Order: sequence, then C-alpha cells, then structure tokens
Amino acid sequence: MGASARWKPTTDGGSARPRPRPAPGQGAAGHAHKLYRHGHSPVHDLPPHCKLAAVFSFVLAVVTTPREAVWAFGLYALLIAGATAVARVPAGFLLKRLLIEVPFVAFALLMPFVVPGEQTHVLGLSVSVPGLWGAWNVLAKGTLGVAASVLLASTTELRSLLLGLQRLRLPPLLVQIASFMIRYGDVITDEMRRMSIARRSRGFEARGIRQWGVLAKSAGALFIRSYERGERVHLAMVSRGYTGSMPVIDEVTASRAQWAYAAALPVLALAVCLLGWTL
Repeated sequence: MGASARWKPTTDGGSARPRPRPAPGQGAAGHAHKLYRHGHSPVHDLPPHCKLAAVFSFVLAVVTTPREAVWAFGLYALLIAGATAVARVPAGFLLKRLLIEVPFVAFALLMPFVVPGEQTHVLGLSVSVPGLWGAWNVLAKGTLGVAASVLLASTTELRSLLLGLQRLRLPPLLVQIASFMIRYGDVITDEMRRMSIARRSRGFEARGIRQWGVLAKSAGALFIRSYERGERVHLAMVSRGYTGSMPVIDEVTASRAQWAYAAALPVLALAVCLLGWTL
C-alpha cells in the first residue's frame, strides 16, 4: 500500500479499508477555503506576513495614483498578471473570482448618469464628464485591488493569513475575532443546512410571505444555538487556561531574501505611482 492511504483497524475481523489522507490544507489542524489553490510556487512559499505587507503596499500605491494617468493602471494590470504567472495561478481561476466586484461595477456604471457636471455624448447618450472619470476611478482601482486580494487568497491558507496578521502586530483581539469567525462560520453554515433539510423533510417550502414566520423562527433558533455554542466554547477555553490571548504555536519568520522578493511588486508599483504624478 502506498503512502497516500492509512489503515484503519476494524473490530469485526474483516480486512481494513484504506482511509485517504485529507487534501493539502484541509487537515484537522488547518482550514482551507474556496479561494485557496494548492500549489508549489515562489509566491506560495513566501511567509504570509511578507505577502500581506506586499499586497497592502501595492493597493496603497494604486489608490494614490491619479485617475488621469490611465497608462499607469495598465502597468499595474501587467504587474498583477506577472505575479499571477509566477504564482502559477490560472488566469481563468483569477478572473472567475473577480465576479465578486459585480455590485461595484453596477454602481460605477450609474455614476455617469447621476453625477452632476459638464455633459458629453457617448454612444448617443448624454453623460457627465466627472461621472465618467469617477466610474473609471472606481472600476480601475477596485478591480486591481480585488485582483491583488484574490491572488493573495489563492496562494495563502486562512490559518497562515491569521499567523501573518499576528506577525505584523495586528491587535491580538482582532486576530482572535477573525480566527473564531473563520473557524465557526462553517459550523453555523452546517447548522443552517441541517435546519433547511429538516424543514424540507416535513414538506415545508418557502413560497410566499405566509412562510416568513417559519423562517423567522428558524433564524431565532439558529441564533440561540450559536450563542449557546459560543458560551460552551468559551467555558472550555477558560477551563484550559485561556486568559485573553492565544498561544503562538507556529512562529513564522522571514529572511531578508524573502522580504526582498515580496517587495518587488510594491516597489515597482510605487515607481509607477510616482511617474503617474510627475508625467
């Protein structure tokens, strides 16, 4: 038997069946998310706090770039494309997850029609010039920011992100809140799924306003169960010595070479930003 399976002992004298190992990043000690794409690349191997600092600096450079420097945003897009290629993340994977910004796109498309100012004609429509610049500003900077965030999430596990935030000296309470939200978000989601299955097994279908009472009672029951679960978890933590701070199990460090490698993206973005203000 290969190393990809484990033997589970049986008590009935029969032959044991192999139990497959959990997928990378999905073991009991970790928490994988849908945005994460397991792989081996220089970007995957970077410490999480280096990637967090790089993405934050890149987004800061993009946001401070004047909207009139249209060429600069094209260079930013090329930088993101280069980082995506180095991370070995398929372009389709990245583009598919950019759909999360659709509400912002809809808001940006309305700006030329609602922002007052000088009017011009585009495709036979009278639109506002300040509104056009505002829409471009939102679309360009929002898309680049979302793309950088998706690339970060695609190459970094959630647990590693929390360790990176802790390493960057984010307030410990905020890190703990984020950790609990991630860990128990799936628990509450599973509880909602079980309640939905129980309702459907009893013939319930939400077809109109008459069923809102049942849904409201389900939401109340879910809140009570979640609150009670939170109290039990807190009592369990206190009984194990919790005093307000979580112990640091994995100490994440970064070498100068790793910091220099991660700084390539924000340094190039800073150069583009400076050129955008001077040219």
